[in-house]
Amino acid sequence: MTDFFISSAWAQAGESGSGLIGILPMILIFVVFYFLLIRPQQKRAKQHREMISSLEVGDEIVTNGGALGIVRAIEDDFLTVQVASEVELKIQRSAIAQMMPMGTVNFKQSTAAKKKKLPQPD
Repeated sequence: MTDFFISSAWAQAGESGSGLIGILPMILIFVVFYFLLIRPQQKRAKQHREMISSLEVGDEIVTNGGALGIVRAIEDDFLTVQVASEVELKIQRSAIAQMMPMGTVNFKQSTAAKKKKLPQPD
């Protein structure tokens, strides 16, 4: 009786399809993930690196935190960004989310700046 069960188990193992047919769905899933998720993410990361490396003084940007401002100084890994008429922030280059079209930022002079008659930022 035990020989009967053992022989049927061997028969079932021998009847399974080839290994390639079993692995083909996994390969297909990986290819789909590559073209739908991995590749577009790599393109976006490359575009972001290029945008960060091309920043210049006077560019208008938005940070990852949502602060809108104008680049006033550029160092190796940090930027000085003017976010209001008398307020500047020092942020990391990697914290830049995107560049904005020129003319997006419009600072209004504060009352202290009017009293001192400071020049209006460009």
